[in-house]
Amino acid sequence: MPTTAPPPIPKAAGSLPLLGHAIPLMRDNLAFIASLRDYGPLVEIRLQPQQPTIIINDPALIRTMLVDVAPTLDKGRFFEKMGQLLGDSVVTAAGSEHVRKRRQLQPAFRHTEITRYVDLMRDQVTTTVNRWVPGQVLDVREVMVKLSLDMLATTIFSGSIDEQAFHRLRRDLSVVMNGVGTRIMLPDWAERLPLPANRRFNTARDAVRATIGHAVDELRADGRDTGDMLSMLLKAQDEETGQPLTPHQICSEILTLAVAGTETTASVLSWVLYELARDREIDERVQAELHDVLGERPVTFDDLRHLPYLGRVITEALRLHHTGWLVTRRTLQPTRIGQWEIPAGTELAYCQHALHRDPDLFPDPLTFDPDRWLDDSLSPLADGAFLPFGAGKHKCIGDRFAQAELTTAIATLTRSWRLDLVPGQAVRPVARATVRPSTLKMAVRPRERAHQPAAGA
Repeated sequence: MPTTAPPPIPKAAGSLPLLGHAIPLMRDNLAFIASLRDYGPLVEIRLQPQQPTIIINDPALIRTMLVDVAPTLDKGRFFEKMGQLLGDSVVTAAGSEHVRKRRQLQPAFRHTEITRYVDLMRDQVTTTVNRWVPGQVLDVREVMVKLSLDMLATTIFSGSIDEQAFHRLRRDLSVVMNGVGTRIMLPDWAERLPLPANRRFNTARDAVRATIGHAVDELRADGRDTGDMLSMLLKAQDEETGQPLTPHQICSEILTLAVAGTETTASVLSWVLYELARDREIDERVQAELHDVLGERPVTFDDLRHLPYLGRVITEALRLHHTGWLVTRRTLQPTRIGQWEIPAGTELAYCQHALHRDPDLFPDPLTFDPDRWLDDSLSPLADGAFLPFGAGKHKCIGDRFAQAELTTAIATLTRSWRLDLVPGQAVRPVARATVRPSTLKMAVRPRERAHQPAAGA
């Protein structure tokens, strides 16, 4: 019997000459990407006027891209733009180079190291919240970015970057990450224009690398083994040459950890605090579980697996408020995705934020419901439906580190303080390089530490 030809891949409306889909993306990229689900499993958009990008909406086909045909793909447009900041790092590398770089970083994420990191993270959270005063109004995302940087300092730099350098790093990272998000949506020719935004991006990118590079140089000159991630990288050898990693290589990997450990962590922490403030019952169940497991003592690594309800709260935040809005790959050869043969040189992409809000996959998807992750209430999810840390050979190397960091921070912070939403805000997700709250002002008040009932975990 003759083979039935697959239907043509539909083209999304709204593309313009020279601009592609830049206008709907700049207007509201999350809404535009979510609307593409109506076109079916695959839909073509234009990020570059002359080059199609195929958005994949179907979970099984997303898994095909990330796992089954991964060896035939390059990292694609998003990672090329991130490479303008990160350089040649584990995130931007592909193929055998990615495998080699991943092996170099792997020792930093061993079980024994994460166990030690939890104590350092907890102490940093405690130091941060001890500075708060009752009634103080916080810009929560900015505070969480600062906290994330502080936790990063203890695990990567052993606190070797001073306060002034941190302030510069935060300011410059913000400029660069916003710039990366914009450059994904605009044609490449736009970033070559002599515009103030492009000058700010280039200046901030160079400053970020200079700040990290200075810390690397200082520790290398000092010669101490501080037991942190930076010391591990200083001892690592390039598998191809047998030589120590160059300062540029170390700087690129540290920058990768800095971006992943601040932008994404800060956003997820912010969303968890937002949801706890919106639902008193969820907040009380978290506190009851913490009371039952910890009593009055600080959280430790061994406690994390005994906090299942808090774990579900974080999992639900990673679903409803995922920080990824465009993950890309590029075909290096003709590649089959489902029924379709995709030509070489085609951009492929999917959106975790939209995927995790798909009503065909998650009932009542906009409701924050930690108990949807209970074993007896969870319908079997299709492979590729829930990808908090990606999948396949490029799955986030720091997934266990991130889970430990998020759990430790929330467990420590919320035992001392309750954060209440300041009235009159329109809190919504906005996407630059990552998805974050548009605004999030919250007032702090001391937590009453009276005996609490057992949690329904």
